Amino acid sequence: MSGINPSTGKWDARYLGPVPHDITYYSKCMLGGVLACGITHAGITPLDVAKCNMQVNPAKYTGLSSGLKLLVAEEGSRGIWKGFGPTFVGYSLQGMFKYGLYEVFKDYYSNVAGEEAANKYKPAIWLAGSASAEVFADIALCPLEMTKVKIQTSPTGTFPTAFGAALREMSKNKIETRYPFGSLVPLWSRQIPYTMAKFFFFEKIVSLFYTHVFTEPKDTYSKTTQLGVTFGSGYLAGVICAIVSHPADSIVSLLGKAENKGKSFGKIAGEVGFVSLATKGLGTRVIMIGTLTGFQWWIYDSFKAAMGMGTTGGK
Repeated sequence: MSGINPSTGKWDARYLGPVPHDITYYSKCMLGGVLACGITHAGITPLDVAKCNMQVNPAKYTGLSSGLKLLVAEEGSRGIWKGFGPTFVGYSLQGMFKYGLYEVFKDYYSNVAGEEAANKYKPAIWLAGSASAEVFADIALCPLEMTKVKIQTSPTGTFPTAFGAALREMSKNKIETRYPFGSLVPLWSRQIPYTMAKFFFFEKIVSLFYTHVFTEPKDTYSKTTQLGVTFGSGYLAGVICAIVSHPADSIVSLLGKAENKGKSFGKIAGEVGFVSLATKGLGTRVIMIGTLTGFQWWIYDSFKAAMGMGTTGGK
């Protein structure tokens, strides 16, 4: 589309894509976000269980492969799928707001800036849009993330692993668990930089691909090629944002330890040390988040393409 609102005759960011960005468009983006985040996060639950335990008990869980073997040996094959339920539900809700509201805020901030400034300061629009969306996404995620971490890091037999029973236990012990929003601040400190990096670097890498590698107009390439660019850009963006957000991710995991009950985030960080927070479980998380982010963007853009909405980013 031309970028001109037919009702007003003026430039409008909501009319820049293949279809108008109306309530139907944003709703479909929210559904695409549900599919992208819920499926991918739930599918890598074993990696998440190993990563969380490496962060909480690095002396016992020294690596990804050995950690998974130890979990299976102690708890059986079901042990590496602990927290599947709250992971699936929590990240489906998070994805709905993350991706859907990103599209809303990106258009809103572009229109506030105006055509010239929106084109000149695109990176700032991406950062502001993604940060704003993640604030709401984390509010939806927080109670389920807290439950997931408690399930995954509690010693066998000390906390329910069934989804419903775990939620009831978290609610019953609100003072101890700080449920439902006790981890919201560290979650914001992890997820907002992560999401800003995820969306900024994705949009930037896509732009570089279409500027320097695929130099013809974007819509002249097949959907398979466009989705290949989407996956590659998402994977590279995921590696960067995993590194950026890892220290805060470690603190979120450490909050689930019984001995850290009542401790402030600063006290936990001081006891563990920044180097440990930034490195323990990082290799596993880079693999996990790189793959995860690549597939999230691929699922999201595949859904958008199937709906006739076009893929994200590029010209």
